[in-house]
Amino acid sequence: MEKNKYMKIKNLMLALVIIVASTITVKAQSTIVDIAVGSKDHSTLVAAVKAADLVATLQSAGPFTVFAPTNAAFAKLPAGTVEFLLKPENKATLAKILTYHVVAGSFNAGAVVKAIKDGGGSVTLKTVSGGNLVASIKEGKVILTDEKGATSTIVATDLTGSNGLIHVVDAVVLPK
Repeated sequence: MEKNKYMKIKNLMLALVIIVASTITVKAQSTIVDIAVGSKDHSTLVAAVKAADLVATLQSAGPFTVFAPTNAAFAKLPAGTVEFLLKPENKATLAKILTYHVVAGSFNAGAVVKAIKDGGGSVTLKTVSGGNLVASIKEGKVILTDEKGATSTIVATDLTGSNGLIHVVDAVVLPK
């Protein structure tokens, strides 16, 4: 009877280890798209990525660093802008704006801050769209300045996926 009880406990522990290990594996395999899809604060971004046909690209090997605007960031755009960009005939413009939020390579918050310091207070990041974003630090926060001079603040960092990472930003940055 004691041996039977021991076997049940052993089997229960083994099952628990398998469940925990599979959960860790699933989380580690989440792409940056999966992370965005799982965030209630990024539903507008997810809709835009789908409309621009960028899902497959952003699920590829990467690595990518994405500066991901929240729903509130998109809401700051002039009225009707998001709806206009989501129309099929504006797909190229939408793709250019979205890829302006992506940098090839995986740059965690520490690497970004180090690059800013090494650059004497700012660093220029080449985006996948071909444009430039300038990262700097203001009042202890990393600020992105777009080609039009508008700024966005990084409000959350290092959301890590299997193919890169996401830094959450509070405004949509726009290329020239």
